[in-house]
Amino acid sequence: MNDKQLNISISIADLPRIPLKIPASSEPLVRRAEENINILWRRWKEREEFKEKSSAQILAMVTFRFAQLYYANLDASESLRQTLDGLEAEFDRLLLRDTVS
Repeated sequence: MNDKQLNISISIADLPRIPLKIPASSEPLVRRAEENINILWRRWKEREEFKEKSSAQILAMVTFRFAQLYYANLDASESLRQTLDGLEAEFDRLLLRDTVS
């Protein structure tokens, strides 16, 4: 399927808008990412303990947090894949045992 390309722009933190060319099917995900980055950035910008930090420092912290979440999910996905592979192998072994007996 040939996905139509969209020219959009996103707004992250207090930076100038960023133009992007994306597949139309990706727009909801891109908008969701944009929204969640901005929500976290605004929340942290308002926190008293971060008042002395620059906008760029807070954005770097947000970036790091999203990277942490990404890699935690990547690890969980790999662990789940290994578990499913093990279950599939055990299921195959049980099926073969029952059909051979």
